[in-house]
Amino acid sequence: MDEIEIVPLQRPVRSSIRVPGSKSITNRTLLLAAMAPGLSTLSGAGLNDDTRRMVAALRALGFNVALDENAPKIVVEGRDGAIPSRGAELDASGAGTAMRFLLGFVTLGRGRFRLDGNDRMRKRPVGPLLDALRALGASARAERDNGCPPVVIEIGPGGVCGGTARIDAAVSSQFVSALLMPAPLWPAGLRLAVSGEAAEPFITMTLRLMEQWGVGPTIENGTIVVPGGRRYSAQQPFEIEPDASSASYFAAAAALTGGNVVLEGLRADSVQGDVAFLKLLERMGARLDWRAAGVEVSGTGRLEGVDVTMNAMPDMVPTLAAIAPWCSSPVRIRGVAFIRHHESDRLRSLATELTHLGASVHECEDGMLIEPSRLKPTAVDTHDDHRIAMAFAILGLKVPGMRIRNPGCVAKTYPDFFCDLASLAAAQT
Repeated sequence: MDEIEIVPLQRPVRSSIRVPGSKSITNRTLLLAAMAPGLSTLSGAGLNDDTRRMVAALRALGFNVALDENAPKIVVEGRDGAIPSRGAELDASGAGTAMRFLLGFVTLGRGRFRLDGNDRMRKRPVGPLLDALRALGASARAERDNGCPPVVIEIGPGGVCGGTARIDAAVSSQFVSALLMPAPLWPAGLRLAVSGEAAEPFITMTLRLMEQWGVGPTIENGTIVVPGGRRYSAQQPFEIEPDASSASYFAAAAALTGGNVVLEGLRADSVQGDVAFLKLLERMGARLDWRAAGVEVSGTGRLEGVDVTMNAMPDMVPTLAAIAPWCSSPVRIRGVAFIRHHESDRLRSLATELTHLGASVHECEDGMLIEPSRLKPTAVDTHDDHRIAMAFAILGLKVPGMRIRNPGCVAKTYPDFFCDLASLAAAQT
């Protein structure tokens, strides 16, 4: 389907939804399960293009991985820190978590590992991660000497010992997680100094998940210390939380339309940093009611503008930018220059599409300023970016005639998004 038109709501949304499992948690725990001994079951796993790329890579590396599409769940037979295949060709396509995390993971193997991706992935930088891997004893290089995939990692008979490294995480916190997860299985472990304004909640997520799987890193004077020679513990089962990033679109729908949506299974103590977006909506005027079964987000008919630094939840920038024109005062987004290196140049893409809609937008190097504006219906170019597609689709609930081009790009993280969005309107009948 080349284009889809969003059906506006006739009255404020009143609905309840459970979004798929977190992609960020699923792709991390797939690797943790592969590093543990024996079988682990990931219940409620997010099954999307990015997750499937990670599963395919693990299978190419010799692991047994079974998907149950209906449950949904994933069963992984871990190999206690060993990688069965002696080298492999791995294709991450557009999955940033798969590309970055696998670069660290293959240090547990022996042989030559080549990792590649699609055209956009070949423009996404991994240079700081390669520098850190070399400091730890791996042979790691970008084939085109440009700091971007394709990347070749070669591991000799002695493997990677580990030790001390520094990482600049200004471009991506995934560099840090890529080094942390295999570190307990390196003989010398890891002492990692992190610089740059990384999306810290994603690093915290990795640390908390590692602890839940049996290895507890510590932080000493700003340095992350991971003891070496350790083992992860298999989990039967491990419950994957609903994806907070995906939930943000429905929360924004409630805030925008003055309705209410119950986000089933989402908890205030989630390991996902993007749950903070709900608190941002509360600051803007929405109401939150946290319950044992989830959280109810209610719109009040008014949204106030904010001035917010969003480096801690960069994936939420499109959601906030899309609803910003409806706010009673300007919205200023700061501290996210690095999202220019995501699935698209997100700041440029957002500014372009908001301008087409008639919004007053001032693009900055590290963010944007969006003024209260009267919007007109148009066809939104998604720039092959799933988050832009989902964020602007929410506007279609309020603006008649909104169309989303290339809606299939949402399969990257949320294949059933447009079906679930349509269910909001169906719930009114």
